[in-house]
Order: sequence, then C-alpha cells, then structure tokens
Amino acid sequence: MVYHPFRHLGLKVLSIALAVVLWLTVSGEHVAERNLRVPLEFRNLPPQLEITGETISTVDVRLRGSSAILGRLDAGEVVAVLDLSGGRPGPRLFHLRNDQVRTPFGVEVAQVIPSTISLELEQAASRVVPVIPAVHGEPAPGYVVGRRTAEPATVTVVGPESHIKQLSEATTEPVSVAGSKEKVRDVVTVGVADAALRLQSPQSATVIVEVVPAPVERDLSGVPIRWRNLGGGLRAQVSPLVGRVVVRGQKDALDPLRPDAIDAFVDLAGLGAGRYNLRVQVDPSESFGVSTITPNVVEVTIR
Repeated sequence: MVYHPFRHLGLKVLSIALAVVLWLTVSGEHVAERNLRVPLEFRNLPPQLEITGETISTVDVRLRGSSAILGRLDAGEVVAVLDLSGGRPGPRLFHLRNDQVRTPFGVEVAQVIPSTISLELEQAASRVVPVIPAVHGEPAPGYVVGRRTAEPATVTVVGPESHIKQLSEATTEPVSVAGSKEKVRDVVTVGVADAALRLQSPQSATVIVEVVPAPVERDLSGVPIRWRNLGGGLRAQVSPLVGRVVVRGQKDALDPLRPDAIDAFVDLAGLGAGRYNLRVQVDPSESFGVSTITPNVVEVTIR
C-alpha cells in the first residue's frame, strides 16, 4: 500500500495544533504544592481482629501539581488507605506510604503526615445479651409502667473481647408511654451504648410496655397476731393480741381483703419458758405487699 503523506491533511494539522495548545497551556502553569487533610480508610483487617482504643480518622498530605488542578481539588478526591492485612493482636505500628494515597490524575503526593499510624488490635469476640427496652415519659395519673418485653428477647453483639466481657445488655430506642392508660406497643431499633461494639446484624425489636393502675394502700386494723412452732407441753400468750397492718397492691385485690385474712405471727421455734420480745411477721402474698406492721415487736410469755 502506498503511503500518502498529504491524505487527511486537515485532520493532521488540527491534531498538531491541539497538541501545541495543550503543551503551551501545561507549560505555562506553575508547579505548586498544597497541604490537605484527607480521610483515612482501613482495609483488609483480619476477620478475627478488632481495632480498639483511640484511632485517627484523617491525615495531612502535601500534594504537588499544577496550581490550576490543586486549586480545584476537593478533600473528598484524595483518600489515604492503610492496609492492615498483616495485623496481629496488641499495639501495632503501620507505615503509611505516599503510594497509599489515592489522588486524581496530575496530582503527586509529596509527603504524608503522620507517616506511621499506631493502632491497638484486639481479638474479636461475640456474646448473646438480653434486650432491655427503654421507656420515656410518664403514664396518665393513677397509672404506672408495668412489665416490659422485647421480641427478639436477645441479640448477638460483636466487638473487641475486652469490651464484650463488660457488656451485660442491649437497649432500644425509648418507647414513649406519656399519658398512656393501656399497653403500648412499638417497633424500635436495638443498639448498645458502647461505641466499640455493634450488633452482629442491624436489628429492630417489637417492644410491649404494660401500663397498669397504680398500686394503692389500705390500712387494716384488728389483725390477729398468732404464734407458730410452740414447743410441746408449753403455753404462749401474746401482748397485744391484735395489730394494724398497711398493705399495698391493686385496688381490686385489696377491696375484699379482711383483717383476719392477714396472717400475722411470731415464730416461737426453739424457745422455752420465759418472756420474749419478738418481731411480728406476715406471710408474703401474690396479691398484696406489706408496707408497715404496728406494733412490729410484741411481748410473748411462754409457760
């Protein structure tokens, strides 16, 4: 094939002209330097390790290039990347080289500060902990917060081993019970307070908060004071024979309660003849609690 040097002559002249213009533009610009604070990314951390303690998130780099390019440069266009693939547990030092900084075309890295990064690496661990719902606000007057439940009831948390050992529970976003008179149900995000830890997978929980009538108190007079465990062949006398008991619970459970239904007593186990001052006790009940017993000590004579 015969070469024709003048074929497409116009295109060739245009190419040469563009090259000359580009060369003049570049050669006319001054080479400058600029300091820039850029984000630091960690890559290739071994899966069995966690970064713990204080870490830096940015580094300073000195960049070199044409003044026009550096003037238009944004911090987001330059990123330092630290390779942790050779990491082991304990305090470690990693070199951050110039070639580990990503820059746009035409920009050269002259220096990275600091050039050595100190990190504390720790063995990774996980733990299953209960989810404790957080509650915000006060129910309507005359009502109180009752039982709180979450579904799921537990979550798996991962992170540095030393932090995992100190973790006892996960929590939720607060569920508002402000002004409520009945059960509150909400779907909220689960999390942990320790910033070094995280859930194995992001998770929400369905929280149910019981709102129940506030407990009330009732004063019962004439409650018989009995004795228990009196030794064979002995007789006992209690003074006084009756007392006053203040009980606390739900109103519907306390309304039908009679004084003789309260089992107040003194325990005479192992006691022989004599005179004693003994504490008055009341058997626990699922329907009410005891606030006060008057008198709380009685005189007992055993013959």
